[in-house]
Amino acid sequence: MTNFTLDRRSLLKGGALTLATAATMSAEELLGYAKAWAQTAPWKPEAGAKVNLLRWKRFVEAEDVAFMKIVDAFQKAFNVTVNVSNESYDDIQPKASVAANTGQGLDMVWGLYSLPFLFPNKCTDMTDVADYLGKKCGGWADSGKAYGMLGNKWIGIPVAATGGLVNYRMSAAEKAGHKEFPKDLAGFADLIKGMKKNNTPAGMALGHASGDANGWLHWALWAHGGNLIDKDNKVVINSPETAKALEYVKGLYDNFIPGTASWNDSSNNKAFLAGQLYLTVNGISIYVASKKDAPQMSADINHAHLPAGVDGKTRELHLGFPILVYNFTKFPQTCKAFTAFLLEPAQFNPWVEAAQGYLSPFLNDYQKNPIWTADPKNTPYRDVAKTANTPAGLGKMGENAAAAIADFVVVDMFANYCTGREDVKTAMASAERSAKRIFRG
Repeated sequence: MTNFTLDRRSLLKGGALTLATAATMSAEELLGYAKAWAQTAPWKPEAGAKVNLLRWKRFVEAEDVAFMKIVDAFQKAFNVTVNVSNESYDDIQPKASVAANTGQGLDMVWGLYSLPFLFPNKCTDMTDVADYLGKKCGGWADSGKAYGMLGNKWIGIPVAATGGLVNYRMSAAEKAGHKEFPKDLAGFADLIKGMKKNNTPAGMALGHASGDANGWLHWALWAHGGNLIDKDNKVVINSPETAKALEYVKGLYDNFIPGTASWNDSSNNKAFLAGQLYLTVNGISIYVASKKDAPQMSADINHAHLPAGVDGKTRELHLGFPILVYNFTKFPQTCKAFTAFLLEPAQFNPWVEAAQGYLSPFLNDYQKNPIWTADPKNTPYRDVAKTANTPAGLGKMGENAAAAIADFVVVDMFANYCTGREDVKTAMASAERSAKRIFRG
């Protein structure tokens, strides 16, 4: 380990620490930084505070380890307790909703997508935290603002996103006639068809996979000019553009590996790493795992953004991770201090590095982290904030748009058509009815 001395002045600057220094911080040095930060932090935690935080289960072990080191340093520096519990992606929203409805059990949730917008009247105003971080870290990407702000108020802090990008085996793509990854819809469809023909199939989730299925199916809808709602939040899912998206996805699905209609968020990871799957849409976790357990496979893996839509623009739905603080917590200052501390450069940069590309930040300065260029295969995940749409698409985020993605309205429409449960017109009509119930207000 590199030996170095951190004086109080450099500690308080936070961002002035070099990445090389930050990345080699020991637990003792991290605690020293935390204690120095505590002396000037804008938020003063309540005496004896005990905070319950719910977060999603890790997909990259090193990310979780780095996160818990930050938690430990914060607890010791402020003499408070932060109890962290973990749930699968699909269990986060139900448990968060129970806490919001009962007013007890949790103080904070590090959740998915638009979780704060499900119950904005139960969220603490985090504008002071967002402004503090924005000034310190180069400002927020527009997509970060869209994920965190309701009107002029921040109801959540978007820590980062996991990019929903194409993970593929280069040798299989080249054998299917695509030495370069296709940048248009027709080329992508041709690649999927060719991979099946060569017994190196692709597959993307069509089940209730909160991250994977929502991500690529919203892309497919938007890529064909379809939308769930328009800019005025009027339901417009029943359209010729949506019909084209349905037909396109059915063409892909017919060439997928069997079983994708029942996949959850871990199914494609397992199939890919088992050598059964050669292309999918996912975070970088497959590549990270393969580097450790299957180095020959990792050498053959690459990543790409999904193809541009019919208008030539790339719109993607990535898995945003916002933190919300309930307004019924007894420890609001502790929760705000903890949220701000998480995203301080001194420990957020090495945390991003530990995540190995799984966390793509919404704060602009973190795009400079060397993790994005140290390995060119990581680079596409750097730009997630630039291509990210919220689940509202053209519309404005709010309780309705948050409910629509939580209820898998778009996912079920595609799944119902692809599996033959409904024809095109019926699938669109069913989605329209579901959406209009949600957006009736």
